[in-house]
Amino acid sequence: MPSIFTHAAVALTIGTCFYPGIPKQALAIGAVCSAIPDLDVIGFSFGVHYGDFLGHRGFTHSLLFAVLLATAATLLFGDGNAPGRGVFLLWTYLFLATASHGFLDAMTDGGLGVAFFAPFNMTRYFLPWTPVRVAPIGLFRFFSMRGLTVFLSELFWIWIPAGLLATGGWIVRRQSSR
Repeated sequence: MPSIFTHAAVALTIGTCFYPGIPKQALAIGAVCSAIPDLDVIGFSFGVHYGDFLGHRGFTHSLLFAVLLATAATLLFGDGNAPGRGVFLLWTYLFLATASHGFLDAMTDGGLGVAFFAPFNMTRYFLPWTPVRVAPIGLFRFFSMRGLTVFLSELFWIWIPAGLLATGGWIVRRQSSR
């Protein structure tokens, strides 16, 4: 899995590029939504196996989970006075932020893959291109030489492209507002 920092950075990039005038609160919620799927690692402490429905990269990494989490977060944190388009934009952003987690994990070079279609199909998938080094599970393991290797991989394959995309989106919005 990419690090929690990388998942949040991608969510922020999605927000700044595809949600014009996004409120800061929505960005924060999107960053949290992008990290929530990894709460499934708690299951290891309760005997849940990696490949199980509730195992790591199982249901919480699925597209259905992204729909459910985006819906719940929109209902909890959305502005009830916002017009329909604003609610739809918020929901879409939170869905994309959550769903991005599974897609980033499917770009890694380790693990069992991602159950994108759980609970309907428990097949686990990787993307055809897996350039990102898989991060170790656990905070202390991340702060190691292996963690540094993962960070450099994420920097090159995710952070730099995300930064360029966010910068490009900012330039386009600035030019169109003139």
